[in-house]
Amino acid sequence: MQTLTDQVAVVTGAARGIGHGIAAVLAAEGARVVIADVDGALAELTAAELRDGGAEALAVETDVTERTSVEALAQTTLAAYGRIDILAANAGIYPSTELAAIDDALWDRVMDINVKGALHAIQACTPAMLARGYGRIVLTSSITGPITGQAGYAHYGASKAAMLGLMRSAAIELATSGITVNAVMPGNIETPGLAETSDDHQRLMLSSIPMGRFGTAEDVGWVVRFLAAPEAGYVTGQTVITDGGQVLPEAPPPPN
Repeated sequence: MQTLTDQVAVVTGAARGIGHGIAAVLAAEGARVVIADVDGALAELTAAELRDGGAEALAVETDVTERTSVEALAQTTLAAYGRIDILAANAGIYPSTELAAIDDALWDRVMDINVKGALHAIQACTPAMLARGYGRIVLTSSITGPITGQAGYAHYGASKAAMLGLMRSAAIELATSGITVNAVMPGNIETPGLAETSDDHQRLMLSSIPMGRFGTAEDVGWVVRFLAAPEAGYVTGQTVITDGGQVLPEAPPPPN
């Protein structure tokens, strides 16, 4: 597989968690990586970490819910590097809230960040891709929503399912333009979001994973790296589940 040398990758929500892992893998594979995150200080720390490892990285404080902020991200990227080859639209939140307690403000916040944020990123980055007739767009969805459900995550699951509808239609619209649009669907990944859940929740989730471990952010990053490769040019509108086999069993595993 070709390296990503000279390619430019924009990763939203890249200062921590899965986004950090995606950025680290793409940087290790030679891409120049733009770390876009609402936490500008943490984004700069992540970019500095990648630069210390020999990569070329730029931090851009970005609020994906604000169209003008994401448009500024694209313009800053083009001013620095002159191109955008890869977009990993990863920014998202994972709040736990019982169904009865989900008010309009919380529902809108989850949808604005997880779904509208992906839309804004696609719209801001595709003009540069269209100009060159090449691009790879990868959305971070989840098994929660499209395949599985969890108590407390109705809003999150709805947003992740919506992302797949966005992805498929975008893939069709861009199919003749040299731009692919796909999605990775992680299961339980070792992130700050998972760490904030209860010990009981983590034990339950771990018991449901045939591989017997949580995924790492880099596990997701390598799937994104494949979908972002030049060799993946005939793959579009598809999803790749990355969950250690969590959705496979027909019944819970027997107790140890």
